[in-house]
Amino acid sequence: MADLFKNLYSQKFFEALTDALQNVLEHFDKQQFLREIYNSEWEELELKQRMHHITTILTNYLSSDYPKSIEQIEQIIIWLRNNRVEDKVKYPDLVFMIFPHYIELNGLHDFKTSIRAFETITPFSTCELAVRPFIIKYEDKMMNVIQKWTAHPNEHVRRLASEGCRPRLPWGMALRRFKHDPTPVIPVLEALKQDDSAYVRKSVANNLNDISKDNPQVTIDIATKWKGHSKNTDWIVKHACRTLLKAGNREVLELFGFGAPEHMEVRNFSITNDRISVGDDLEFSFELYNHSNESILVRLEYAIYFLKQKGHHTRKVFKISEKKYASGSSTTISRRQSFRLVSTRKYHSGEHYVSLIINGSEFEEAAFTLQT
Repeated sequence: MADLFKNLYSQKFFEALTDALQNVLEHFDKQQFLREIYNSEWEELELKQRMHHITTILTNYLSSDYPKSIEQIEQIIIWLRNNRVEDKVKYPDLVFMIFPHYIELNGLHDFKTSIRAFETITPFSTCELAVRPFIIKYEDKMMNVIQKWTAHPNEHVRRLASEGCRPRLPWGMALRRFKHDPTPVIPVLEALKQDDSAYVRKSVANNLNDISKDNPQVTIDIATKWKGHSKNTDWIVKHACRTLLKAGNREVLELFGFGAPEHMEVRNFSITNDRISVGDDLEFSFELYNHSNESILVRLEYAIYFLKQKGHHTRKVFKISEKKYASGSSTTISRRQSFRLVSTRKYHSGEHYVSLIINGSEFEEAAFTLQT
């Protein structure tokens, strides 16, 4: 997957980019530009490194006058849009983050020009990473701008308001101040919680989920306040609490109707193949019995305890379902867990464990052996 992502900077991407540069920049030397791009280190660079490298080279071809260079970038984007770059390049929103990155590298000194550029560029390529140094340097000033963005007519700018101030944005620098105290972020989320765009509402949920990792009670209090307000806020609240639900937080589980599971019983939990190799699927099954005299809402999950290199185990929770089980019902459930090679996980030979989780409480556990 890492190779796939870095190769998004493909021949087709550079054809589109250099065509745009030739049409906007006077005396642009396409061959020289490509020679500088494909230097001796290019093949070893990962996606973000390639993005930075391209932006650094591009800087030398744009005007040294920062406001003028932003005008050039805006003209380049207009040319790319007019020539339907989305039909030629995969993930244009991602690969053209070279333009927001240019602002991040070169525009921190010119707040006014950069803010205007964020508004015009983010509908083409998201500026969520690039705004973060501005938040760190100009916190009060920048958060005032972000609050205004929550009422912007363009959904991409409204999403930027939420996404840009996430405390733990993936790929982006952490906002340590907001990890410690997310208070400045809350008015932004309040302003967007009823947004018409699902794209924006998902960002609000992700921001709250970030907050839950450092300040769980803040997210719980907001979830309690927002739940039941509307269908849209209910979706935000549920998505925002996903980390707390997986962690088995009792207050959050009860907020969504998942009570203590004392009337649920696991029977006949078994692993079909307790010795597997990398590339195989772990198969297991069990029966879930409700011996109460009423139906019970159940959040059903399982956890895999992955063996690490130093001999300890790390736990990862996987959701099976959320549903009601009728009084006296007995349900047979089977699952497969893939152990195919993925770039985000390294497997180690030895004993692993799988356990069942009902409404946040772990029940049965069984061991299996993985051979790498």
